[in-house]
Amino acid sequence: MESAVYSHLTQRLCSHQWRDFLNALAGELTHDLTPKNLRSMMRRTGERFAQQHALGGSGTVDDLQKAMNLIWRGQDWGWVDISEANDHLMLAHYCAPLQAAFGAGHHAWTIGFLEGAYECWMRELGADAQLHVSQVGEPDAMGTVVFRFGK
Repeated sequence: MESAVYSHLTQRLCSHQWRDFLNALAGELTHDLTPKNLRSMMRRTGERFAQQHALGGSGTVDDLQKAMNLIWRGQDWGWVDISEANDHLMLAHYCAPLQAAFGAGHHAWTIGFLEGAYECWMRELGADAQLHVSQVGEPDAMGTVVFRFGK
């Protein structure tokens, strides 16, 4: 039953009018471009998105999380939980509509969008260029994607 509920909710994350179009577009893109090139393209798209949705000042990790979630929730893109570790931040993004929009087979490169957005926002706040956002493992059964921001 949990799988059926998740499947239903995932399909609701992308407007019906766009779902088939974006899935077809993803199929065409994967026909002509390598997964590495697609992920780079999605990272750049995420950077562009972040530039269009500036965070403003964020003095604490909690402020940063609130600012990001204001943007994500305003776009119906789920939310992020940020936790601090000794030398890095962990960002867990929940309920992004990427699978609903592009289809389940394209997660490997569409997640680059989130990487690009998060890294751009960190740079906006003054993060050192040696620090990067990278995906940690595969999305879980509910589609949650975890990222690490650090060296």
